[in-house]
Amino acid sequence: MKNKLALFLLVVFVVSCKSSKPVIRTTSTAKVKVSKKPTAKTKTVSISTQKNDNKETLEATSSVKTYAEEVKSYIDNYKEIAKNNMKQHGIPASITLAQGILESGVGKGKLAKTANNHFGIKCHSGWKGETVHHDDDASQECFRKYSHASESYRDHSLFLTTRTRYSKLFKLNKGDYKAWARGLKDAGYATDVKYPDKLIGLIERYELYKYDNEVLNEDSGMGTNNEVLASNQEEFYTIQQGDTLYSLSKRFKVSIDELKKLNYLSDNTISIGQKIRIK
Repeated sequence: MKNKLALFLLVVFVVSCKSSKPVIRTTSTAKVKVSKKPTAKTKTVSISTQKNDNKETLEATSSVKTYAEEVKSYIDNYKEIAKNNMKQHGIPASITLAQGILESGVGKGKLAKTANNHFGIKCHSGWKGETVHHDDDASQECFRKYSHASESYRDHSLFLTTRTRYSKLFKLNKGDYKAWARGLKDAGYATDVKYPDKLIGLIERYELYKYDNEVLNEDSGMGTNNEVLASNQEEFYTIQQGDTLYSLSKRFKVSIDELKKLNYLSDNTISIGQKIRIK
C-alpha cells in the first residue's frame, strides 16, 4: 500500500513540473504596430543585364522585371519602325527605342500588353479610336488603344512633332542622342531627374546609336550619286502647309489607302515637315 502511495505522489509531482511553464496572455486592448513598406509613386522595372558576370540594373516606368535577352528581342522587333519614323519625323531612332523600352517595360507593361500602347499616350480630346482605362496620375485615366504597336510608335512621333514645346528638339543634331535625351527632360516630357541618364544608359549599353548612324549614312550616301539622289527624292515628299492625303493622292496619282499602307498610317493624320513615301 505504501508503495502504491509513493508511486502516486511521484506521478503527481512529474505532471506538476511539466505544466509549470508560464502562460502568456493577450487582451483585446493590446496594440500591434505594423510597418508598411512605402509605396512608390513612380513604378520601376529592374532590367538585369550580364556584363563581366556582374548584374546591372536599370530603372524604367513600368512594374515588370526583364533581362538583357528580352531587351535585345524588343529592339529587334521595333528597330525598323524606329528607323522609319526617324526618316519621316526626324526623331533619332535611338531615342524612340530607348523610350519604348523604358515606358513599355520592353513590351511587358500592362498598357503595352492590353492596348499596344508603348508610350503611355493618353486619349486627349481629339482621339476617336479605342480606349482603355488605367490608374496613372489619377484613377482610371483614359489611354489610347492600338491594333498594332507600330501605331503607338507613330503617335509618339506625332506627339513630339506637333507640340510647340518640343520644337527646339528638331534644331538639334539627329546624331546627338545625349542632347535629345536632355532636351526631352528640359521640354517637360518627364519629371524624373534621372530620365536623360536612363535613356543615355540604354542607348550606350545596347548600342542603339548605330540605328541613327544607319539612317544618317543613308541620307549622306544619297548625295554621292546624282542618280540615286534623284531616285530617292522622287520616292519621298515632305508635308507642306495645306497638304492632305487626298490632295497628295491626286498630285502623285496614288490612292489614299496606298499612301497609308506605304507609311504605316492608321488614319489620315499628317503633320507639316513629316516626310512620307509616295511610291
